[in-house]
Amino acid sequence: MLEATYCRYILDFKTPGGTSRGVLKQKETFFIKVWNKEFPECFGIGECAVFRGLSADDYPDYEGRLSKLCSEINETTPDRLSGWSSLKFGLETALADLQNGGTRCIFNSDFIKRNVPIEINGLVWMGDKETMRKRIEEKLNAGFRCIKLKIGAIDFESELSLLNTIRSRFGCDSVELRVDANGAFSSEEAPARLEALSRYALHSIEQPIRRGQWDALKILCRNTPIPIALDEELIGLDDKIMKEDMLRYVNPQYVVLKPALVGGFSGASEWIELAVRHQVGWWVTSALESNIGLNAIAQFTSSYHPVIPQGLGTGMLYTNNIVSPLRQEGSVLTLDPLAGWDFSRLKWK
Repeated sequence: MLEATYCRYILDFKTPGGTSRGVLKQKETFFIKVWNKEFPECFGIGECAVFRGLSADDYPDYEGRLSKLCSEINETTPDRLSGWSSLKFGLETALADLQNGGTRCIFNSDFIKRNVPIEINGLVWMGDKETMRKRIEEKLNAGFRCIKLKIGAIDFESELSLLNTIRSRFGCDSVELRVDANGAFSSEEAPARLEALSRYALHSIEQPIRRGQWDALKILCRNTPIPIALDEELIGLDDKIMKEDMLRYVNPQYVVLKPALVGGFSGASEWIELAVRHQVGWWVTSALESNIGLNAIAQFTSSYHPVIPQGLGTGMLYTNNIVSPLRQEGSVLTLDPLAGWDFSRLKWK
């Protein structure tokens, strides 16, 4: 017989994170803890990583639904949580952890079995031009060969200037550049902006226009001088037929998978299956989870043996992250085999 509880937790950013949707200073998240009543000392833990203003399951009664899930833990399975992507993500993680003896092993991949590191991109948040320039320098000095810039919040010419600064020092053979617009461009201005960005040999641009504009996206993806990666576009597409319809109609070059936002690990796996079928590239990105969620996502990603940098460099963003064995060393994410977990900050209901 299983039992479960949960807690709410506020993560504090070391430095405010700027996106075209606004500046983030805190990130609300929830954790779920599951155990067998006969062996309470062995438990699984998962992160129900709701992203306010972005998650499809950002409902006013979210915490009440999580409480109900805990009280009905023996009658609820992840496949019964359709429409509750972040709850599904948390429950899948906690149950897998419990099944593996409460060792924080979620997927038996090389990341945890053999401590094989995962190469990640260096994320540069939005800020004023000088702040972003300093952040870019820090990433380059740390040895990142893939830099991802958030764009769309400062003036476009300044963003082009930053890209020019990098390209004047590093060719595309030594530094890969990705940009993420978070839907900042209008469908009318997007073609010209993509053309301007293409001068800097970019690997890709994420979500150039806001989601839901399939006709405009189809035209952009067909004519773009830069490969387009869809991110927010995937949120809320829970039905496999709808997913395939979108891939077939829009035909993007890449999809970016955030498990907590796309139906948990089962939903992300389905996206990968469909992407491969339609010859669409993909990579995995965390959605500002704590180390609990990041650990699970890293193990999931490793199970697919990725060959390009992944978006998993968010573990060092917070002043009060959960203490864990995760380590970001230069441009890779790895595990410290001598370190452990500390959940003492979590106050369970």
